[in-house]
Amino acid sequence: MITPEDEALLRRAVGLAARAVAQGDAPYGSLLAGPGGEVLAEAHNTVRRDNDISAHPELKLARWAARELDEATAARTTMYTSCQPCGMCAGGIVRSGLGRVVYALSTEQLVELNPASGAWPDVVQDGPALLSEARVPIEDYYRS
Repeated sequence: MITPEDEALLRRAVGLAARAVAQGDAPYGSLLAGPGGEVLAEAHNTVRRDNDISAHPELKLARWAARELDEATAARTTMYTSCQPCGMCAGGIVRSGLGRVVYALSTEQLVELNPASGAWPDVVQDGPALLSEARVPIEDYYRS
């Protein structure tokens, strides 16, 4: 359930997206709010500026959280973001241990506004293969 406090922080994330556009960057903004609702960090999309496909604000903040927050705090931290996280960012959010994401615009709504946003090709994946070889470094690492 989205509360009035959530809406206020979500508006701040949308404001970060608007500021990103004013700076010539893509229109996406995010922030992390700690357990008490305090803003811990903010970011906006800098993919073009940084020439870095991973420079989404959600992934930047997930990486920040993984570095800077202990596990218990991360689990009680909420990410507020102007758009629903993409698959890359969602994976980073899960791995960072963040407890919640609140977003303004769904992926479907984004694609409706900008069809190119959903025009990613499928990538062929073949495997698994070479189990007996591939398992050796995994077993060596997790055995210690």
